[in-house]
Amino acid sequence: MSDEMGILETIYTNRAMRRIKPDPVPKELLLKLIDAANQAPSGSNVQNGRWIVVTDPDQKARLAELNKKAVDRYLERARATSVEHQDDAKRQRMFDAVEWQAEHLHEIPALVIACLEVGDPPDRFIVGANAGGSIWPGVQNLLLAARALGLGAAPTTLGLTDRDAVKEVLNLPDTIEAFCLIPVGYPMGKFGPVSRRPVEEIMRWDRWS
Repeated sequence: MSDEMGILETIYTNRAMRRIKPDPVPKELLLKLIDAANQAPSGSNVQNGRWIVVTDPDQKARLAELNKKAVDRYLERARATSVEHQDDAKRQRMFDAVEWQAEHLHEIPALVIACLEVGDPPDRFIVGANAGGSIWPGVQNLLLAARALGLGAAPTTLGLTDRDAVKEVLNLPDTIEAFCLIPVGYPMGKFGPVSRRPVEEIMRWDRWS
C-alpha cells in the first residue's frame, strides 16, 4: 500500500502553519517543493515562474526585518476587526501566530520567494490587472507538496510590501517580480481539518441570486 497522501486528504488537512521549528529541512525536500510548483500551469504555457529559496541567515534576517515592519502595521489595524465566520478568540489566536512568525521569521529554515519573469520591458499584461495568474497555481502546488511531505507553510505578501527593498535584498533584475513569500519548515502544531464556510454559502448555480 502506498504511504503517499491522497490529494483530497492533503487539501482538507492543509492548515496554514505559521509556527515553524528552526530544524533544517533537507535540500532534497526543498527541491521537491520547487519541482512540484514547477508542474503548475501558466498562461500560454510560457513557464515564467521563478523561485528563490533563501536559507542564508543574513538574507533571512534582512527579509525578516522588512516583513516585521509590514506585519506590525497590518496587526495594528487587523486586531480590531472581526468576521462572522470566526469567533473573536480564534481570530486573535490567528493574529498571535502571524505575530509569532514575524518575530521568528529569521529562524525559519527556508523562505521561498515565488516570482515571475515579466520581460524586458515588463509585460503590462503580466504585472497589471492579470498579475500573478501564472504564479499562484505554482504557489498552491508548493503548499500541497509541503503538506504531503510533512512540512508546514503559509503564504504571505506582507513581507514584500517594500518592493524596492526586496529587489535589493534578492538582487532581482527589472525582469523579475516577487509575488509571494512562503516560510517553510517542520510545524510546531499538528495538521488537521481546516475550518471553512459551508459550500452552500459561497456558491450559486448559473447566476448570483
